[in-house]
Amino acid sequence: MKLHFGDSSHPNHQNDDIERNTGRNSMGGPGRGMSVASRSKSIVSLTALDGMDEYTALQHYIQRYRDPRTQPSSSGDEQMQDAEDARKGKAWWKFWRSGTSPQAQPKDEGVVPEDWLNTDIRAGITSHDVDTRRRRYGFNELTAEKVNWIKQFLGYFTGPILYVMELAALLAAGLKDWVDFGVICGILMLNAIVGWYQEKQAADVVASLKGDIAMKATVVRDNQEQTILARELVPGDIIVIEEGLTVPADARLICDYNSPSDFDTYLKMKEEDMFSDESDPDDEKKGEDNDSDDEENPVSQGPPIVACDQSAITGESLAVDKYMGEVCYYTTGCKRGKAYAIVMTSARHSFVGRTASLVQGAKDQGHFKAIMNSIGTSLLVLVMFWILAAWIGGFFRHLKISTPTDSSVNLLHYALILLIIGVPVGLPVVTTTTLAVGAAYLAKQKAIVQKLTAIESLAGVDVLCSDKTGTLTANQLSIREPFVVEGEDVNWMMAVAALASSHNLKSLDPIDKITILTLKRYPKAREILTQGWKTEKFTPFDPVSKRITSVCYMGGDKYTCAKGAPKAILTLSQCSEETAKLFREKDRDFARRGFRSLGVAYQKNDGPWVLLGLLSMFDPPREDTAQTIVEAQQLGVPVKMLTGDAMAIAKETCKMLALGTKVYNSQKLIHGGLSGTTQHDLVERADGFAEVFPEHKYQVVEMLQQRGHLTAMTGDGVNDAPSLKKADCGIAVEGSSEAAQAAADIVFLAPGLSTIVLAIKTARQIFQRMKSYIQYRIALCLHLEIYLVTSMIILNETIRVQLVVFIALFADLATVAVAYDNAHSEARPVEWQLPKIWIISVVLGILLALGTWVVRGTMYLPNGGIIQNFGSVQEVLFLEVALTENWLIFVTRGGKTWPSFQLVGAILAVDAIATIFCLFGWLSGEPDPATNPHDTFEQRLDGWTDIVTVVVIWAYSIGVTIVIAIVYYLMNRISWLDDLGRKDRSRKDPAIENMIAALSKLALEHGRDKHGVERYTLAAKAAEEEDEE
Repeated sequence: MKLHFGDSSHPNHQNDDIERNTGRNSMGGPGRGMSVASRSKSIVSLTALDGMDEYTALQHYIQRYRDPRTQPSSSGDEQMQDAEDARKGKAWWKFWRSGTSPQAQPKDEGVVPEDWLNTDIRAGITSHDVDTRRRRYGFNELTAEKVNWIKQFLGYFTGPILYVMELAALLAAGLKDWVDFGVICGILMLNAIVGWYQEKQAADVVASLKGDIAMKATVVRDNQEQTILARELVPGDIIVIEEGLTVPADARLICDYNSPSDFDTYLKMKEEDMFSDESDPDDEKKGEDNDSDDEENPVSQGPPIVACDQSAITGESLAVDKYMGEVCYYTTGCKRGKAYAIVMTSARHSFVGRTASLVQGAKDQGHFKAIMNSIGTSLLVLVMFWILAAWIGGFFRHLKISTPTDSSVNLLHYALILLIIGVPVGLPVVTTTTLAVGAAYLAKQKAIVQKLTAIESLAGVDVLCSDKTGTLTANQLSIREPFVVEGEDVNWMMAVAALASSHNLKSLDPIDKITILTLKRYPKAREILTQGWKTEKFTPFDPVSKRITSVCYMGGDKYTCAKGAPKAILTLSQCSEETAKLFREKDRDFARRGFRSLGVAYQKNDGPWVLLGLLSMFDPPREDTAQTIVEAQQLGVPVKMLTGDAMAIAKETCKMLALGTKVYNSQKLIHGGLSGTTQHDLVERADGFAEVFPEHKYQVVEMLQQRGHLTAMTGDGVNDAPSLKKADCGIAVEGSSEAAQAAADIVFLAPGLSTIVLAIKTARQIFQRMKSYIQYRIALCLHLEIYLVTSMIILNETIRVQLVVFIALFADLATVAVAYDNAHSEARPVEWQLPKIWIISVVLGILLALGTWVVRGTMYLPNGGIIQNFGSVQEVLFLEVALTENWLIFVTRGGKTWPSFQLVGAILAVDAIATIFCLFGWLSGEPDPATNPHDTFEQRLDGWTDIVTVVVIWAYSIGVTIVIAIVYYLMNRISWLDDLGRKDRSRKDPAIENMIAALSKLALEHGRDKHGVERYTLAAKAAEEEDEE
C-alpha cells in the first residue's frame, strides 16, 4: 500500500513541507495555530515521504517531526509581502467610490442579489465580476475604521491646550510680533509633525505584523482553481473548504469536492427553496435539539459533507456536521471533509462581523484622555489667575495695553508671555509619542496595541483573568505514564495504540498525532512497527461504539487493534474481574486528576480480545507558565483562571501552576444561591472558575470592576468579545478569532502568558516616562508663572517675549526624547496619583522660581553679582531658566535607570544653543531702563555676556538641580505622600451590592387592578426567568 500526500501541481497544494494544524484538540480547546503562519507549519517534509509504504512513512514522520512552536517564523520577504497585502485598500482621495454620485452603488446591509449566488462551480466568477462586487461590498475582512492620516494630522491642532497656543499665535500677529508668531507656529507644527509621524510609524509596524496572519483561500475563478488572500473574496465566489483549514467567509455548502455531479442536486433543491436562510449558528443547535419536524429547518440531503468546529462561536465543543445547503461560518475550522461552497456575503456582514460590530460601540476617550484633560484644564485656570495677577500689578504701574511696541512691558505682552509659558503645548504630543513608541516596541514583542490608551490601562491592571487552553497550557496533548495491565508489555501496548490510529499524516487528529509521536519515547515499540505490518481497514472514531479500530496483518496473522473510551474497551475484552477492577480504579484516578483516558486492546485472528492498559492524556502547562505566574504575582497582578474545562482538569492545572486550589464551578457563581456582597467576595477570593461560558466571564469582570479592580481579560472566541470589551484591558490571545481581535485592546501573536507579563512590565515603563514628563512640565509652567508674575509686580520687568518662546521651544524639543528614555518598571500596579503629582510639581516649581530670583537678586549688587565681567540681564536669566528647566527632567525621571543617549543628546543640544544665545546676546534687545529699583551695573547694549559668567551660570544651575534632586528624593520617601491619591483596589459597599442583587430578582409587571385601571407593579421574577439569566 502506497501513501500519496497530494498532487504537487494542484493549485491548493501550496507547500508539501507542511502539515496543517488540525486546529482544535479533542478536549475542546480552541485551535490557535490556524491564524498565524509560523504556527500553522509542522516542519516535516511530506514530499520526501511521498511514495513510501505506510509504516516506513510513519517511522520517518516520528523521527523527523519538529514542534512548530520551536521553529522560526516565515521569511522576511514573505512577511513584508503579507504586510503590504494587509495594508492595501481604497485610496483616501478616491472620494467618488461611495456617496451620492449616480454611479455609486446603493448602501445595503449585506444583502446579496440572488443572481450573484448562482455561480457555476466549474467556472467560478470572472475577474470583471470580482471588481464590480468588491466596489459594492469591499474587502472580505473585519477592519476598524480606516485612518485618514490628513484628518489625524489636523487633529494635533485641536484640544484645549492647542487652542490656547493658537490664540497666543493670533495675539502675537495682532501685536505685529512676527518673530514670536513664527516661532509659535513652528512649535505647533513641530508638535503635530512629530506626533503624527510617531503614531503612523507605530501603525505601520502593527500593519506589517497583521500581514503575518493573513488567511488564504482556494477559489474557482475564470475556469480554474487558484489560491488568493481570503480578504480578496467577494460574494458569489466558489471556494474550496478543506479539512484542517479555516472557513474564509460565510459560505453555503454545494457538494463534496470529489462529487461535483451533485451540483445539479444542489441547484434543484435551491430552486425548490429547500434551504434555510437562517444565519445564526445558535439556532442550528436549537434545531438539533428539537425532535419535532419543523418546516423552516433546512433539509439534510444525504450524508454530511464536512464537519466544522464552531466552538469559538457557540461554545459547542464537538464538531458540527454540515449538509448540502447549510452555511459554514466565517473563521470556523473545518475538521473533516472537502467541499465546494459559495460565498454568501462579505466578512463585515457575516455572523462574526455582525457580532463584532455590536461590541465596538462608541469611541470612548478612556481614562488617559480624562487625566490629560484634567491636567490641561487645571493649568488653563492657573494661567488665567496669573494673567489677572499680572494685569492688576500693571494697573498700579499704569501700563498701557500694547505700547510701547518695542517692549514686552505692556498688558498684552504680559498675557502673551503667560499664555506661552503657562500652557504645555508639548504635553499632548509627548504623551502620544511616548505611547506610540511603546506600542511599536510591544509590536516587536508580538503584541499589537490597537488602542494607544490601552497601554496606560495595562500598566494599572491588578487582576488578570486568563483562559487556560493555549495560554496557561500548551494546547497540545501529551501522554503521561500509561497504565499497563499486569503481564503485558508497554512497548506492545504503544505499538497497538499506534496501529489503531489514522496514518494520514496530512491531517492527523490531535489524539492520533500525540499517540504516534509518543513512540519517540518507546524505541522498541517503533521496532515492532518495522516488522512488515499492512493495514487492511481503518475505522475512525464511531460515537456509537466509542472506539477507533484498525485491521492489520503481519506475518500471516490478522490483528484487530482498538483504542477508545475505557468502558467500551473493557466491555470488548474478557479479562479477569480483578484486572477489570484495577482498570476501573485507574480510570477513576486519572479522571480525578483531570486526565483523559483511552483504553487499548487487540484481537489476534479470531481469538479473544486482550486488554492492554490505559493511555492518560493531558494538556500540560507551558514550561514557562509557573515562573510567569510567580512574576505576575510579584508585580501585584494575581492570575485567575477561567476555563470551560471540567473541575478536575481545572484543579489539576492549578496544582501544577501553584495557582491555588480555590477553584469553583461556574454554577456556584450563578446558581449557588449567592448574591450581593457574598457573590462579590467569592469572585475576589477565587483562584479560578471551571466550566465557564462567555457570560460567566463577563460577570466575573464586572464584579471585579465594581470592587475597584482594574481588570485584564484574555479571550479568543467570538463569544468572548463582550467580556473583552468590558475589561479595562481586553487581550485577544494568539490564534483568536477576528471578532475577538476587533473587540480587544491588545492582540497577542505569540503564545503563552509570558507575553502578557512582558507587556505589563513594558506598559509600566511607558507609564513611568509619561508620569515623569507630566511632573516636569507642570513644574516648568509654575516656575515661570511664579517668577515672571512676581517680577512683573515687584520690578515691572519680564523676560522678553522673543526669549520666552524659545524657552518653550527648547523645552518641547528636548523632552520629545523622553519617549526613548530608559525607565524602570514599578513592582506594583501604577496609577496617576494626581494629588501627589501636583504637590511635588508645585514644590519643584517654587524651588526653580527661588533659584531664578537668587540670580536676579545678585545683579542688584554693585559688583553685578553673578555677572563676572559684562553681561545682559535678559540673557543671563534666559540661560539660567533654560538650563535648570532642561535638567529637571533628569530629576523627575528618577535615578533607578541611567538616562538614554537620545535624551542626554537632545538636552545637551538645546543647552548648547541656549548658551550661544547668551554669549552673543541674540534677541536680548536694548537694556530696559524701566526696572524699579534700577540695576547698579552697566549692561552691554549688544547683550553679549562674557564666557566666565556663562561658566558660573552653568555651575550655579548644576547646584540648583542637585538641591532640587535631594528635595525630590526626600519627598518620595515620605510614606503618606507616596500613597496619596492611590485608590482602594478592593472597596466594598455591601449596602449597594445587596440592593443591586435584590433589584435583579425583581421584574416590572403590567396589569389591571379590579377597577380596570392599568398599573405597573414590582414583583419577584419567575424561577424560569432567573434560570435563563
